[in-house]
Amino acid sequence: MRVPLSWLAEYVDLAPGTTPEDVHAALVKVGFEEEDIHRSDVTGPVVVGEVLEFAEEPQSNGKSIRWCQVRVAKPGEKAADAAFGGTGDEVRGIVCGAKNFAVGDKVIATLPGAVLPGGFAITPRKTYGHTSDGMLASAKELGLGDDHSGILVWSTLGLDPEIGTDAAGLLGLDDSAVEINVTPDRGYAFSIRGVAREYAHATGATFRDPAHHLPATGGAHTAEAFGTDFSVTIDDAAPIRNRAGASVFVTRVVTGVDATRPTPGWMTSRLRLAGVRPISLVVDITNYVMFELGQPIHGYDLDKVTGGLTVRRALTADGRDAAGRVVAEGDVSRPKGPDSAGRVDPKGRIETLTTLDEQVRTLHAEDLVIADSSGAIGLAGVMGGASTEITSTTKNVLIEAANFDPVSIARSARRHKLPSEASRRFERGVDPAVAEVAAGRVVQLLVDLAGGVAADHGSYVVGRVDPKGRIETKAVEISTGSIDGASGSMSDWSDREPIELPDGFVSGLIGYNYTPEQVRSSLAEIGGQIAEAKGALMVTPPSWRPDITDKWTLAEEVARIIGFDVIPAMLPVAPPGRGYTVAQQVRRRVSNGLASAGHTETLAYPFFDEATNNLFGSVAGGEVPQVRLANALDSEQGWMRTSLLPGLLQTAARNRSRGFTDLAIFEQGLVFRPVAGVTYGHAMLPAGTRPTDTQISELNASIPPQPRHIAGVLVGDAVLREPGQKAVSFDWQDALAAVSQIASAAGVHIVVSQATHASFHPGRCAALTLRSSSSAEGAYRDVVIGYAGEILPTVADAFNLSGRVAAYELDLDAIAAAAGEPVAAEPVPAMTAATQDVSLVVATEIPAADVEAALVEGAGDLLEHARLVDIYQGEGLPAGTRSLTFALRFRAPDRTLTQAEATEAKQAGVALAAERFGAAIRD
Repeated sequence: MRVPLSWLAEYVDLAPGTTPEDVHAALVKVGFEEEDIHRSDVTGPVVVGEVLEFAEEPQSNGKSIRWCQVRVAKPGEKAADAAFGGTGDEVRGIVCGAKNFAVGDKVIATLPGAVLPGGFAITPRKTYGHTSDGMLASAKELGLGDDHSGILVWSTLGLDPEIGTDAAGLLGLDDSAVEINVTPDRGYAFSIRGVAREYAHATGATFRDPAHHLPATGGAHTAEAFGTDFSVTIDDAAPIRNRAGASVFVTRVVTGVDATRPTPGWMTSRLRLAGVRPISLVVDITNYVMFELGQPIHGYDLDKVTGGLTVRRALTADGRDAAGRVVAEGDVSRPKGPDSAGRVDPKGRIETLTTLDEQVRTLHAEDLVIADSSGAIGLAGVMGGASTEITSTTKNVLIEAANFDPVSIARSARRHKLPSEASRRFERGVDPAVAEVAAGRVVQLLVDLAGGVAADHGSYVVGRVDPKGRIETKAVEISTGSIDGASGSMSDWSDREPIELPDGFVSGLIGYNYTPEQVRSSLAEIGGQIAEAKGALMVTPPSWRPDITDKWTLAEEVARIIGFDVIPAMLPVAPPGRGYTVAQQVRRRVSNGLASAGHTETLAYPFFDEATNNLFGSVAGGEVPQVRLANALDSEQGWMRTSLLPGLLQTAARNRSRGFTDLAIFEQGLVFRPVAGVTYGHAMLPAGTRPTDTQISELNASIPPQPRHIAGVLVGDAVLREPGQKAVSFDWQDALAAVSQIASAAGVHIVVSQATHASFHPGRCAALTLRSSSSAEGAYRDVVIGYAGEILPTVADAFNLSGRVAAYELDLDAIAAAAGEPVAAEPVPAMTAATQDVSLVVATEIPAADVEAALVEGAGDLLEHARLVDIYQGEGLPAGTRSLTFALRFRAPDRTLTQAEATEAKQAGVALAAERFGAAIRD
């Protein structure tokens, strides 16, 4: 929200010399975030000048210019440019190409030293045979609008300022604005009214509520005034969250407006500083009031509206609304059958609306629309329709100020991808009591600035949902007055109930000892109505604060108004005897281990398409159960991931496209593995109370399994090319080295065996199995917890990765469960080791890991270490067999082993391998 300081100062006292930085600091004290400061693009001497004379001078290019003599200072006084190094002469010669002025007209003269929007500096310059000592400016050159047909003449603005007066000040071009971030729960701050109130809270300055000081007069639609049957009906048969689509709908009518009049410079300057592009007088007035009071306003060309107005939901294929009632027949836009692809819309989106941006929008049955007898003429709270657009020929204006349901407006804006200033306010909550005043303010400005005539009385309609879910409406008659009259007449329709605030609750929650008077005065300051009760205060929040709903939000307001700086800072004492869990320790050790080995941890989005999840989530590449998002940001990426590898491959491809060719990256994260046939979901738990253990257990049981995995991708060169050294690319061996690093950090033993996986190269893929002899780890014996190797080339190409791509992925939860307590370091052995080798011939299909396991088990405790060092297959061996050579290291803790003892242990291991796999010692 951008807040021009001159506008802010109209409703709250700003101390002399207050800077934008001061305003920012004050608003930060009451919980806003500062964003930026916007200053005027016009600086230097820009003054009121009077044309004394001019001469028409035809040019060789067929055009003509005027050589003007312009008085820019009172007689005997120095001109404003003297302070900027200029001559200070009171009369200047200025070349001008415009023709829309006459002798005696007062104009805007920009003198040497001035700088206009876009960094355009004014200096004396030679042109058309003269030295032009300044420039006569148009509205566009001053940043006041898009009109560049001629220069700006003061009389067209209804002003007659003195010669030499600072024009920037008269036009508001010397103003500046502060920008703040408005959080979703504080929609009232999307207005000068709301920000002025907050500034008053922060500084104690006097606040003048514009809703109490601006007139609420203005004519409403009446049959007597316009000789036609004109009515407003709130007919929302499908309320969302048991709330009417429109709770307030105010209309006013102004006739005889001159829509061609220019918007005053002070208004366009404020709108531009507020971030809004001026369009036309009538539209600028509605935008101005929206920023001033926070109430979105829509204007209709009354002559284009047929019949009365109805607030309703969009129609379905047979002319019915969302409740199934027949609403309209005739010219409602409906499809004539299936679309070009032969599909019939299952959601019944059939009514269309051409919005002000000239886009034809197909409406949804939940969209709230404003309709006349011809059909929808506006998407309520989002954007108006082109059929009733206000143009330069508009004479009679129908003004709408309504209060729409936030959920309905938010859904429509997102459904049609049509965010607007109006929808931003409605979806955060608009003060329902300000609608009539805002409409009256628009009437006032249309009368004052556009020459319109207002009717002499007004009315509005309010609506709510009765206990049976039906819309109940009520017409309220008001002739004149301010917001006091509007809020008083709506008192019976208010949804706000008093909130009980127990004595001492605020101090207990915030941790600061507030006095009862501080609590009462703070709540009264934000606009709350306070009544005493036994042991408590009964507080009715103000109409502009829908975010205040309970005693906790009331306590937050007290803390905010008194000041966050008084709350003591106390560091809670951690309970003794706690620390990281085993799983947390394992996760940290594994991540630190990979990072120390040169790998980089990354994070990726967990959303993918269904086919990718099937490919990486299934060994064979078939369909796997998946979790689908109900409201995905991207419908094509609407499933939760079943593997970490797709995100890592995307990250690698993105880095490669930016010149990082050699990468070793990894990620820890959750994957989503629902069980087929199981329905997941749980009712919302009540807020404000701690869930019971049973509720927590039920909630956890309703969530699909989400194991934590760890995965990595390695692309490019593991060894860079250097003089005398060729580049060596990452391959499956590097993936297995990373797995070994993980196993070492976690303190588990991972067995590697050849396997296949749909996303891996068929000859370069290994299954990773947890195998341990301890009973605590027995649950994971011989269970595959991941795969490693090289990604299938066609899969890598699909991710725009060329060359070899090594990868691995493991179930980190399974590793953490098997890890148990941290591995204790063993004493350095004092006895000498005995080493021997053994080569065993086995069938080719027998995994080397199984042979090694049998060899280790059979050799017993004396075998300290076994490692596969060679595989031979070929001449000298029977067909279908291979030779596996293991390096063995034997050691006894209490003596030096003899070779005979080592040989005996080795032979025992060979015997067990022979028994299980038919292994024989190679000759």
